[in-house]
Amino acid sequence: MKASYDEYNYPTYWEKRYYEHKSEVIAIKSLLNEIPNITTIGDLGGGYGRLVNTYSQRAKNIYLIDPSSKLLSKAKKDLFYLENIKFIQSSVENLIYKNLKGKFDTILFVRVMHHIKDIDKVFSILSSLLKNNGYLILEFANKNHWKAIFKKFIRGDFTFPVDIFPIDRRSARSKKKKAITFLNYHPDLVEKKLIDNGFSVIDKLSVSNLRNNILKNHLSSKFLINIEKHIQKPFAKINFGPSIFILAKKVQ
Repeated sequence: MKASYDEYNYPTYWEKRYYEHKSEVIAIKSLLNEIPNITTIGDLGGGYGRLVNTYSQRAKNIYLIDPSSKLLSKAKKDLFYLENIKFIQSSVENLIYKNLKGKFDTILFVRVMHHIKDIDKVFSILSSLLKNNGYLILEFANKNHWKAIFKKFIRGDFTFPVDIFPIDRRSARSKKKKAITFLNYHPDLVEKKLIDNGFSVIDKLSVSNLRNNILKNHLSSKFLINIEKHIQKPFAKINFGPSIFILAKKVQ
C-alpha cells in the first residue's frame, strides 16, 4: 500500500526552506544537549533522513522509520556511509507490531503530529516504544502562533487563544478529496496529553519564529538564523512561533 508521501516530492519541498531547516536543527541540538546518554534513537516519520546528521554523532544505534518506501529508498542511498542505522517502513500506529517495545531511549517525532488525529493513541504508542526514563523530542504545528492570533483579533475573535481544539488546515477541496490530515494543535492541549500519557515536560522551544517571506527575501539566512538561536527559548513562553518543540521524559 502506497503512503501519502510516495506521491509527493518531499525533498524538493525543503530545497527553498533553508531557514526553517536550520531552525529545526538548532532546536534539536539544543534539546539533545539536555539528554545525558543516548544509545538507541528512533526517528519516527524521519522520511529521507533530513535530520539524521543532527543526531548521528550522539547515538550508537539509529532507526529511521517512515511509511514511505520512496523516502526510505532515498535515505538508504544518501546515508550509505552510516553503519549504525536501520530502516523500517511503517506508520507510527503499526510500530506496536514490530517488536520494538522499550527499544529506544530517545525518540524524535518531528513534522508528524500535524497528520495525527488521535493524540492519546499515538502518545501511548510512543511511550511503549521508549525505555523507562526515555526521552521524546516532539514537534507540532502551533495553532496559537502570533500571526494566527493577530488575524483572529482583527476579525473580532478574542476567544481564539483559549480554544484548545485543533484546526484542520486543509482546504474544503482537499477535504472532499480525503487528502492527508493536517492539524494545528494548541500547545496547552499537547502538553496536557503528554502528561496524561505518562510524560513529564522538560523543556519547550519556539521554532521558525522569523518565518516570513518579507524577512526571508530581504535579510540573509545567516542573519535570521543567528537571531533564531537567541529567541527560541524566551519566545516559547508565549508560544510565538509556528512550530513548537517539546522535550518530554517518560516517567510512568
